[in-house]
Amino acid sequence: MSKTDPGNYFEDFRLGQVLSHATPRTVTAGDVALYNALYGTRFALFSSEEFAKDCGFKHGIIDPLIGFHMVFGKTVPDISLNAVANLGYAEGRFFKQLWDGITLTARSEVIGLKENSNGKTGVVYVRTTGLNEFGEPVLSYVRWVMVRKRDTAAVVAEEHVPTLATAVPAEQLVLPEALLDSKGLDFSKYNFALAGAPHAFEDYAVGEKIDHVDGMAIEEAEHAMATRLYQNTAKVHFNQYERAKDPTGRRLVYGGVVISTAKALSFNGLQNAGLMLAINGGRHVNPYFAGATVFAWSEVLDKADLGEGVGALRLRLVATKDRPCADFPDRDEAGAYPPEVILDFDYWAAVPKRSR
Repeated sequence: MSKTDPGNYFEDFRLGQVLSHATPRTVTAGDVALYNALYGTRFALFSSEEFAKDCGFKHGIIDPLIGFHMVFGKTVPDISLNAVANLGYAEGRFFKQLWDGITLTARSEVIGLKENSNGKTGVVYVRTTGLNEFGEPVLSYVRWVMVRKRDTAAVVAEEHVPTLATAVPAEQLVLPEALLDSKGLDFSKYNFALAGAPHAFEDYAVGEKIDHVDGMAIEEAEHAMATRLYQNTAKVHFNQYERAKDPTGRRLVYGGVVISTAKALSFNGLQNAGLMLAINGGRHVNPYFAGATVFAWSEVLDKADLGEGVGALRLRLVATKDRPCADFPDRDEAGAYPPEVILDFDYWAAVPKRSR
């Protein structure tokens, strides 16, 4: 009997199947330092313990995307080890703030299966929940991924494509808890000068587009290090022997690396929108290979008043490769993206209001 695990193929999944993923992961300051080194993120709320305390936290806090990547990595051996590509995200919610020392585990439920017409692959939809050491949900999201079949003749017992929300309703957004008092997130002492820009909730308009100007190339070593950091074992990112058989002959960069790079670039123009509250949707619309320079632009899709001193912006973040975004490259009338567009990502972020 083999003691090794080849991972699940499309025909191994069943609707309603629950997968408990291995290897709990404790998030530390070392993870934060590596994250900063890889992406160059500059949001003050995650860079300064004193700044975080002035916003009501007991101590320094960790970017929610680090937790997202850690939980995602837990799921790969069971869900996407034999993937062709990760296709998209929806209904992502962050329930609890991350602290230095939190331990994350993950479980997923298969909520959809759809075999592709070529008979060689299928799309698997899962809802994944990340839990802390007390078994409390920290975050959850839906993703769908194209997975190879082991046997093209295998018949899938039951297929279903789930209906997913286009966005997390503003009234379901969860502001961070475990603060200094029961008042919740407090931007009354928010220091716009230290954050890097004076732009408050009131300064953004629905429909506004922001070119983030800066560009950042991702090198082979950097994306491999990042993906190892999250313990993501997908073959498409590491196995050059297998990738040599692909027409491109190159390893794909993990899509989360593109998300974090684009989010870091968004600092220039969205300096006060670092705290992500929810992921409404996202697609890796074209493959990205190391070496190309990533640029990004954002569009304000919606706004929501979350109470005293705090608002939320619904932001569409678009990333491109080797194409600056001054002209805001986007889909054509038929809905097709230019080949330079690599990410279309929709999320909610908390922003301080000026009228505090």
